[in-house]
Amino acid sequence: MNVDATQFKNALKLWASGVTVVTAHGADGPKGMTATSFSSVSMVPPQILVCLNQSTETGAVVLEQQHFAVNILTDQQQEISNQFAGAASQEQRFANIAWREGQNGAPLFDEALVTLECRVVQQIMAGTHWVVIGEVQHAVCRNGEPLLYYNAGYRLLK
Repeated sequence: MNVDATQFKNALKLWASGVTVVTAHGADGPKGMTATSFSSVSMVPPQILVCLNQSTETGAVVLEQQHFAVNILTDQQQEISNQFAGAASQEQRFANIAWREGQNGAPLFDEALVTLECRVVQQIMAGTHWVVIGEVQHAVCRNGEPLLYYNAGYRLLK
């Protein structure tokens, strides 16, 4: 029995998730993309995973550089999520975003709820995406509420 693409998409829309922007820094500058496919993997060692479409510039740079960051967005950062999810150029995606270069070179958003700097420890091809497992090398947490995505729209925890 196979689930068709529409059924699958409708089912996954009902999974509430936080919103992240995955970033990396390549030879031609910073790259970033919105990603809701993010999860913890292991506490010891501290590992997370992100799923990155194989056709994205960001995914290519993550795999090339073997380092990346995950910026977990606050409920005040819907605009940033949209900016990094859109068809804008990489240069336009970083416009008006306060960020700094992390220890591994990846862009870290100054106002993100959490920033995680990671080193790629494994990559697995799955369908159209790379499942990238990263070991967390540095983490910063701030006060605030997370931006959530559910049923094709942003939601607030409150």
